Amino acid sequence: MSSSPNQNPGSTRIAAGQPSGRKRPSGLKIGIAAGILAVLGAGVAVATTAANSSAPDTASAASATGPAAELKLGYFGNITHATALVGVQKGFIAKELGETKLSTQVFNAGPAAIEALNAGAIDATYIGPNPAINSFVKSKGESISIIAGAASGGAQLVVKPEIKTAVDLKGKILASPQLGGTQDVALRAWLGKQGYKTNPDGGGDVAINPTENAQTLKLFQNGKLDGAWLPEPWASRLVLQAGAKVLVDEKDLWDGSLTGKPGEFPTTILIVNKKFAAEHPQTVDALLKGHVEAVKWLNDTPAAEKATEVNAALKEVAGKALSQDVIDRSLKNIVFSVDPLAGAFKKLLQDGVDAGTTKQADINGIFDLTQLNAVTGEKTSAAGLGKE
Repeated sequence: MSSSPNQNPGSTRIAAGQPSGRKRPSGLKIGIAAGILAVLGAGVAVATTAANSSAPDTASAASATGPAAELKLGYFGNITHATALVGVQKGFIAKELGETKLSTQVFNAGPAAIEALNAGAIDATYIGPNPAINSFVKSKGESISIIAGAASGGAQLVVKPEIKTAVDLKGKILASPQLGGTQDVALRAWLGKQGYKTNPDGGGDVAINPTENAQTLKLFQNGKLDGAWLPEPWASRLVLQAGAKVLVDEKDLWDGSLTGKPGEFPTTILIVNKKFAAEHPQTVDALLKGHVEAVKWLNDTPAAEKATEVNAALKEVAGKALSQDVIDRSLKNIVFSVDPLAGAFKKLLQDGVDAGTTKQADINGIFDLTQLNAVTGEKTSAAGLGKE
């Protein structure tokens, strides 16, 4: 998969750019200091957004009576975002939006998408849970609502073949998509449980280099990285195209005690800017209808056809399709569901606290599943963390 800009006139690709830092292999462009400011300082932008939304003017109040003129939707060029990929590619979301224009932006990782959401550049986005939690915490609950789940699974720590166990990781260099992103937090939390210390600035017993996914593949192929905790299809690409092996499949770390679904953990959720949702509930309802239809299609469609359609959508946003073995392996590792697995979120928050990318806080109210449950006619649980 290429990281070149999306050529479609209605869509933009955004990747997190990062300058080099301590213990980084030559040519590795990462900006840990900038990343820390983006992750931990995002509350400033969020607070500004919240302040601006606290007293809507008469025109804004009036706009609540009808759908938005435009919905700006974010998502990633990953298989874990296949719900968004097919929802956009096959027109499920646009059909439900009717006269509301759909425009999209493609991101590399969650913190960048959160920045765009807080700045008003997008109204809703598919994203991993940890950046959503961080935004909610920093804004004291004013920035976002989680309105649905999208995908579970599809994240692995893949490493050089000579690394046999966690003991072999001391002094090694690993990558994650972006500081504070869901895979970054999962990696730091897991390393902590193995007795390793990591720092957001890249120091510690194991160096973690937040790196754009396509660059991670190249650096691993060139021997400049020892491994990475990645979402699909990037874990599969490193395994099948760069000779990596799976050291940790994240599904093995979730026993189901928090969610009732062993092996499942939230990888992709759908969130919306609270101000936008309050002003345009009809548009959010339409987005959810298209989202539910996309999830149903992914679960009902035969594997070969599903792989073909998802690959076509990836080609649209990335300029290049995946090899058949990569997309087949990726899809087998993912469960598509509208259930956000809310029972996992207190643990995800604690993982972020332990990783140093967020602060301890009350996340009650982070979910608003009322419209989802109205659309599906079922009761998806918010696990006591919001409306359902």
